[in-house]
Amino acid sequence: MDFISHRMRRIKPSPTLAVMARAAELKALGNDIISLGAGEPDFDTPEHVKKGIIKALSEGKTKYTAVEGTLPLRQAIAGKFKRENGIDYTPDQIIVSAGAKHVIFNALLATLNSGDEVIIPAPYWVSYPDMVEVAEGVPVIARCTPENHLKLTPELLEESITPKTKCLILNSPNNPTGMVYTKEELEALAEIIRQAPHMYVVSDDIYEHVVYDGVEFFTLAQVAPDLKERILTVNGVSKTYSMTGLRIGYGAGPNTLIEAMTILQSQSTSNASSLSQEGTRVALERPQDFMSEWVKIFSKRRDEAYNILNNIPGLSCIKPQGAFYLYPSCVALMGKQPPLGSIITSDTDLANYLLESVGVAVVPGAAFGLSPYFRISYAIETDKVLEACHRISQAIGLLK
Repeated sequence: MDFISHRMRRIKPSPTLAVMARAAELKALGNDIISLGAGEPDFDTPEHVKKGIIKALSEGKTKYTAVEGTLPLRQAIAGKFKRENGIDYTPDQIIVSAGAKHVIFNALLATLNSGDEVIIPAPYWVSYPDMVEVAEGVPVIARCTPENHLKLTPELLEESITPKTKCLILNSPNNPTGMVYTKEELEALAEIIRQAPHMYVVSDDIYEHVVYDGVEFFTLAQVAPDLKERILTVNGVSKTYSMTGLRIGYGAGPNTLIEAMTILQSQSTSNASSLSQEGTRVALERPQDFMSEWVKIFSKRRDEAYNILNNIPGLSCIKPQGAFYLYPSCVALMGKQPPLGSIITSDTDLANYLLESVGVAVVPGAAFGLSPYFRISYAIETDKVLEACHRISQAIGLLK
């Protein structure tokens, strides 16, 4: 008997987790492996956050909370949006979930009917299309071009909208490219969104604070307040505060959407971890000055890794403005052959070659919906990032 549902046949495991698993397997066999696959900061969680969690534990804050999150945390999140983004949300317009991924998953399940279309600019974070598929929606991939720095343009957005369009997912700073939408670019997209009142927007801002070179972050509800009732603004503490394992994300949007997401969450996970919620409240309410030092370290890694990769014949890379990824194009390497092995015909072939030949794990562009590229994460120790880049240079230099 086949117990597996039809929807499970429409999705696949996370490609980034698959890369990490293969790298771990080779490492366990004694190979010298450097994994550039995971988007997880190598910094420790700030000490005051850890102390806040310990204090909450000692005070017995280990019980169920409201499904949508504790009121003090939702008040802190509302304060963050007002203080940092100039957006007014009330606590009843906010939901706290087990990570930003969970927020987006809830939103899609709560809004999509079978056949509804969701516009996803490519390259995209690997989980977006699969989450849409689980909700029995239809991912509509809008493939961005190098000429537009791999960003969604108003023209491309307009071409992608149909009467079946229900949602647009917008991610800035972008994973995997690190590109950041300017205020003017968001305003131009907002003009098109206004013409499609049947569509709402998920604005994934999870890398908000990881921006470089004086780039200023803007979110859609901030630059187009008249569209606020059609926007779910998503954020969390995984990247900014290096709290990946604590699994807290949050979303703010119209009451009807938040209410639906809360009902759904009440029948799945219920509340996010009570201790993690307390840690998040402390993170949002306490001084944020540590971030500038983290961003400075990320920026240095970006510059050094970018310089190495962009000087490798056959690779070309747009310099990222945020997040902690590089996304080099490897189109010039297609058709080349390693000293031992088959001709490279895809970015997946190249990723396999780099892992097996020099022990560097990268994620092929196919996972992000735009090939031939590959993504590296420089969220690991600087020495390892640079060593990995030199190994990539060595391996590509052997191609004929």
